[in-house]
Amino acid sequence: MTLRIGVIGTGAIGEDHIRRITNTLSGAKIVAVTDVNVEQAKAVIKNQKLDAKLYESGHGLIQAKEVDVILVTSWGPTHEEFVLAAIAAGKPVFCEKPLATTAEGCARIVESEVKHGKRLVQVGFMRRYDKGYYALKDVVTAGKIGEPLIVHCAHRNPVVGDNYTTDMAITDTMIHEIDVLRWLLDDDYVSVQVVYPRKTQKASSHLRDPQIILIETAKGIRVDVEVFVNCQFGYDIQCEVVGETGIARLPEPANVLMRSEAKRSVEILTDWKKRFIESYDIELQGFIDAVNQGQPNGPSAWDGYAAAVTADACVKAQQTGEIVPVTMKQRPAFYNK
Repeated sequence: MTLRIGVIGTGAIGEDHIRRITNTLSGAKIVAVTDVNVEQAKAVIKNQKLDAKLYESGHGLIQAKEVDVILVTSWGPTHEEFVLAAIAAGKPVFCEKPLATTAEGCARIVESEVKHGKRLVQVGFMRRYDKGYYALKDVVTAGKIGEPLIVHCAHRNPVVGDNYTTDMAITDTMIHEIDVLRWLLDDDYVSVQVVYPRKTQKASSHLRDPQIILIETAKGIRVDVEVFVNCQFGYDIQCEVVGETGIARLPEPANVLMRSEAKRSVEILTDWKKRFIESYDIELQGFIDAVNQGQPNGPSAWDGYAAAVTADACVKAQQTGEIVPVTMKQRPAFYNK
């Protein structure tokens, strides 16, 4: 069966997903699009040579009979509204992060999906589909380094714009570590703390950079995440798990080792899209295949809720300097299926 997908939001990530569904992936086609910027939507239809209908609103697209599945890649504050509408229409929905801009909004989506009685929602946490993280999880799950004790992580960007704020280090940047580490360790968080090292001179005056986020899990694992968004040298993602009997590190992206100009060197990526481009392909193909087989099986609405609760606690820790508890609702049995 070829899934007929409607896309809400044709900005950068929306257009990129449209391109991969149209040209790279199998089992689906784009039949409808909408965007608050009508000219942008028209341009995407033309540039991607789509046989797709342009809708005036996201709600009109969701209700359209020719649309089987919804892809939400619009502005973050609109996500909750469109995901809830998709659930009400009984249509599977892939939503780029954030699932909602508040933990309360995510909880409403969880409640709606549970009431519906079938999984419909998948959240766009693409790190789980990165081959490096997948290999690292295999090592940890198989017990090859014993029980995990400590995790060291880094999320480094070469530079960010002046519109980037201190809280965005959590909500836009570290949110990926928040999700992928829960998955990697099969564990939940109980507390967070944020500390600030000496500030880099490369950061805007209003931005505190770098930051170190300290996390405690329910099993007692201690996690530290360095977020450094003006590191200058490249886009650098690191993860090291220290276990009782060994250490496992996230593999580096495959790059050519060069010997030239009296140096031995490996190029470091500077673009996050290049670092995770294959992960996006695997993620969306997996979503398409799972929906064709019955229902989504990737990051769930509950995972989106857990990430939002943790992010809220981290932002509070930024503001107060205190150790902040991470308090979640009881996980519905629905998500244990």
